[in-house]
Amino acid sequence: MWARSVYPLAERLGVEIHLPQVSPQPHTHLAWEGFQFARDNGRGTEYNHHVLEAFFRDGLDIGDPAVLAQLAGEVGLDAAEFREALDQRRYRESHQAALREAYARGLTGVPAFDIGGRMLVGLQSKERLEEAMDEASRRP
Repeated sequence: MWARSVYPLAERLGVEIHLPQVSPQPHTHLAWEGFQFARDNGRGTEYNHHVLEAFFRDGLDIGDPAVLAQLAGEVGLDAAEFREALDQRRYRESHQAALREAYARGLTGVPAFDIGGRMLVGLQSKERLEEAMDEASRRP
């Protein structure tokens, strides 16, 4: 799936991306719990961008709390406070609540687009996105 969809798109957009050689592939729950911390501290977008680059560009293990704390520090978060939050699993319930909401809305993969209450999951063509937006604009 990745080779057929994401890699060609990334290449067309000039984005360097490769599936890291980290083995086994890391579980991402701590990275997502870290996002909850980062969002609460005004750095959610920067954190997510940096974590994705660290994984897909640099091949870092984003399942490792030490790596995540370093990345958090690099985007201006307090790395020690971030690490403590991960170690204590302070954001576990926030992350679980976000997952429940995503599943309830029909999110089963990424990317996902909610266009007028209609969920499109996975890479979509420009034409498909335009069609969904046109349909949504015609609804009362």
